[in-house]
Amino acid sequence: MKLTLKHVWMMVMISVLSAPSFAKTKRFRASILHFVNDPAKVEKVESSYEYFEDGLLTVRNGKVVSVEPYSRKVHGRRGVKDYRGKLIVPGFVDTHIHFPQTEMIAAYGEQLLEWLETYTFPTEKQFEDKAYADKIAKFFLEQLVSNGTTTALVFGTVHPQSVDALFEAAETINMRLVAGKVMMNRNAPNYLLDTAKSSYDDSKALIQKWHGKGRNLYAITPRFAPTSTPEQLTLAGKLKAEFPDVYVHTHLSENLNEIEWVKSLFPERAGYLDVYDHYGLTGDKSVFAHSIHLTDDEWATFAETDSVISFCPTSNLFLGSGLFKLHVAEKNGVRVGLGTDVGAGTSFNQLQTLNEAYKIMQLQGKKLSAFKGLYLATLGGAESLSIDHLIGNFKEDKEADFVVLNWDATKLQKLRMSRSTTLEDRLFALMMLGDDRNIEATYVDGRKVFQK
Repeated sequence: MKLTLKHVWMMVMISVLSAPSFAKTKRFRASILHFVNDPAKVEKVESSYEYFEDGLLTVRNGKVVSVEPYSRKVHGRRGVKDYRGKLIVPGFVDTHIHFPQTEMIAAYGEQLLEWLETYTFPTEKQFEDKAYADKIAKFFLEQLVSNGTTTALVFGTVHPQSVDALFEAAETINMRLVAGKVMMNRNAPNYLLDTAKSSYDDSKALIQKWHGKGRNLYAITPRFAPTSTPEQLTLAGKLKAEFPDVYVHTHLSENLNEIEWVKSLFPERAGYLDVYDHYGLTGDKSVFAHSIHLTDDEWATFAETDSVISFCPTSNLFLGSGLFKLHVAEKNGVRVGLGTDVGAGTSFNQLQTLNEAYKIMQLQGKKLSAFKGLYLATLGGAESLSIDHLIGNFKEDKEADFVVLNWDATKLQKLRMSRSTTLEDRLFALMMLGDDRNIEATYVDGRKVFQK
């Protein structure tokens, strides 16, 4: 085709207008809070966060441009999404959750091992059906974003198609997820068992298919030591060596009977964490859910290997597992994220999760401030997943995932807030009384994916 001057001009304009500098800029006005450090690591808590009573968050092309005080003279009103009276914080990060267990949340009356046999395994069998997995994956993501969660570390089932379903659903809204296929070749029903080799082959194929594709990241996922043979754990360690930038996601020391079971299955190892360490599964991208009943040697191993703990308050209380020692983790310099652990956990909502975390600390004679709590749910979660260079606060060029919170979504909250005179007290009341009703809107990659 012969190119005319008109054709050339149209091609130039299309190229220019599609360049990032011409991407649509979005501006959001509200009270804004984000963290720049762990409140437990600074002398004055005020240096751990930035707060703008009347702030402006500017986003372009899915990235943060700036966060600053709002000025009508400088910024005007046009093109500003007005959330005055609301609070914008970075999107919540859930560091341990099971998407196949969504439908069995709040299942009655058992502790960990019996709960798995009675409820979990029969539920997970259904995910051999890809259409069923697709349906639950879509529902699961809707629950996350409607609760303000924009990033999560997620268990699939033993079926590779469960992971495909989850990542495919996440791609539709460009949501950042870390997920993996369960590896489990013993001590579970036959209909849920893989083999050491098939788990290695399936996991490797999923890593090559999904890890680093868009915002998707992969986690090598042995369910827990009792359901993997030494051969399977050896091959899980081989995967980690072959793909050192992928994650490891599993369970550790949740239940006292579980710990004794591990000792009987691996008598040659010094303890539960030593099983994972021996097979090369500890490290700075290894996340161990629960970790309630740790020995001094295990705390030392966490510190030495820079491994990570996911603190799961609602499930720990629901299953009667025990009280996590956040203060000991801080003393040992161990990174900790916050996990809902649905379906043993009883809520997708991180505000409700923090409510229970506060009580767990109270029962140990310790405190959990609102600042530390909201840090755990945002920047702390990002740091625990080693992606704080991408998400977690509103520093320039970070991914624009955030949630708009209604301070007083109920009459009780409204009354409580009317008596509140400090930011810390308002945040604490939000942390203790808040739930999904306080989620006004959720933005992923700079785009609204949920509106109340």
